[in-house]
Amino acid sequence: MLPELKREAEITLKSRIWNKSACLLLVCTLTFIGLTGCTSSSKESSNAELTDLTVLLDWYPNAVHTFLYAAQAQGYFKEAGLNVKLQTPADTNDAIKLVATGKADLAFSYQMQVAVSRSEDIPIVSVAAIVRHPLNQLFALDSAEMNSPKDLIGKRIGYPSSPMDEAIVNTMVRAEGGDPAKLNYVDVGWDLIPSMTTKKVDAIIGGFVNHEKLLLEKEGEKLQTFDPAEYGVPDYYELVLAASEEGLRNKGDAIKKFLQAATKGQEYTAQHPDESLQVLLDKQDKEFPLDPEIERKSLEVLLPLMDAGAEPFGSQTEASWNSAIDWLTNHQLMKKEIKANEAFRNL
Repeated sequence: MLPELKREAEITLKSRIWNKSACLLLVCTLTFIGLTGCTSSSKESSNAELTDLTVLLDWYPNAVHTFLYAAQAQGYFKEAGLNVKLQTPADTNDAIKLVATGKADLAFSYQMQVAVSRSEDIPIVSVAAIVRHPLNQLFALDSAEMNSPKDLIGKRIGYPSSPMDEAIVNTMVRAEGGDPAKLNYVDVGWDLIPSMTTKKVDAIIGGFVNHEKLLLEKEGEKLQTFDPAEYGVPDYYELVLAASEEGLRNKGDAIKKFLQAATKGQEYTAQHPDESLQVLLDKQDKEFPLDPEIERKSLEVLLPLMDAGAEPFGSQTEASWNSAIDWLTNHQLMKKEIKANEAFRNL
């Protein structure tokens, strides 16, 4: 106890028992101080017992992370005995490596990336499916007059030079009877939005339906959207939460408690979306300011895509992992064969 608070407590106590004997006064004062000391010690002990968990986001904080910030604000992590640190990696490609080497406990990643990483002998495991359906969809300018992915033939397709994105579009075009060999890809890096607004390309792949699409529409662009899952691509989990094998051995119980608390955060977010989103906005990275209206619309898009229905939030199926692995293998994106049960675990 601070000296000032101690003196104030003693004065208050003396005023209440002024007519009591000096002996009784002494006993009461010592008892009061002793109990207060126990309370302070108990609080310090409680804080010391919290297990630290570092969670790496996939990007700067945005609507998809709302449930974590809601869980933190509601005290769900502390109730579970956890001290959770939410961090943004300097390079989003580093998250998996940092988890695999034990420099972080959990990381937002992608089902496809986890599968490919496993084929490269990187010992990571998906422990939860956060977004259960593809966010990466094909966006075409209305002026391109496309009715089907096969109408991309003769058009310019902007993409971030990703073999995965190329394989997605090739699959979509082939599913509609088109010839992927006739497609014209334009490497625009991550300038996906400018490439569309300047009409450098007619369509893009690599943008998310809850982000780039909303920003393009805000710019006044009219878009046609094609969901890969409707054109031969597996209905894969877009975002997952990954841990390392060693991390699961050493902190498996803490990670399970984290997922339980995160589930409560997701339930709270679904029931109080505006309030939860405001918590996120209050925590936004000043270097990457958020547009509140875009994030509100983004959360509206995300919530149904994160809903596991009758299954627990984050639950994963072997069937989903098998279909993703088979598709990756068929497109020569895997270094070696892996089994689904090596890549994921429901805790």
